[in-house]
Amino acid sequence: MRKIVITYFIIQFFAAGNISAQVDPHFSQFYAYPMWLNPGMTGVMDGDYRITGIYRSQWSNVMTPFTTAGFSADVATGKNLNLGANFMNQTAGDAGYKYLNAYATIAYSGLRFGQDNNQQIVFGIQAGMLSRRFDPAKFQFGDQWNPVTGYNPGATTADLISKTSSAVLDMGAGAAYFDSRPDQKVNFFGGISAFHLTRPEDPFVNGAAKKFLPVRYAVHAGARITVSETASLTPNLLFMQQGNAQEKMIGLFAQLRANDYTDLLVGANYRFEDAVSPYVGVAFQNFVFGASYDVNISELGKAVTGTNSLEISLTYIGRKSGKPLRYLSCPRL
Repeated sequence: MRKIVITYFIIQFFAAGNISAQVDPHFSQFYAYPMWLNPGMTGVMDGDYRITGIYRSQWSNVMTPFTTAGFSADVATGKNLNLGANFMNQTAGDAGYKYLNAYATIAYSGLRFGQDNNQQIVFGIQAGMLSRRFDPAKFQFGDQWNPVTGYNPGATTADLISKTSSAVLDMGAGAAYFDSRPDQKVNFFGGISAFHLTRPEDPFVNGAAKKFLPVRYAVHAGARITVSETASLTPNLLFMQQGNAQEKMIGLFAQLRANDYTDLLVGANYRFEDAVSPYVGVAFQNFVFGASYDVNISELGKAVTGTNSLEISLTYIGRKSGKPLRYLSCPRL
């Protein structure tokens, strides 16, 4: 009973019309999953191709957790076109709800300027499938509850569900700026993006109450500050808005060279009115591994204990032998 009440409270907290709620999943390590953040980041890396996996688990201490898994791969072709693909699947707790998307992305990287063309703007677009479905067998309706005996799974319900799945076309676009000049103490990067430009309909709401998935807008920026030959600092920020929901995040991480093959990463992000997320990571040769843990400080976290989140990421960047780096300020988080 406690799990059901908590599940109901969390769903109502995020779904109520008068409360801001972001429909899309979010990540604390947002730079580790680049094409979800901005299609303009496709192929923007200090290498030739990149493969990334990310996993996030939420509320595992109080219910069947919300889990989000993402996978992406992108390549810089060397002909002013970068190509990529990304997949993401979220399973939402006990309700049997699944949110799956799969996109192909293409980016134009030919707009270069400044000293030795080391400043660049990349434009990207993505298109693919957005699939949403749920399992009504896992639902517990109000008229299946008896005030004396409790929940009766054999009781019939008057709540009829006409549709339980949907797959539609979805599109997004974005632009990203990078300063990769090697003689700079401070290298800036940033971008803007928009997702769900096709405004997919809500497949489970009919009639006058029919709704559409709101566009998710994102603005991100940061700078790599070279402190010494073996250390750098990277402050960053993220602003996202989807419908009446806003997400504001600031963060800072340090990158420290341990030896010729290994860098250590340590830092934290702060999501306003939501969570503090410490981060640790290691970059070893072509691999970057990161782990973060969201400590919930919101009203929801105060009302329901155990709502913290764990997130891990792993990135592999492939490089051709002897090829110089192109993006010295490429963000890793």
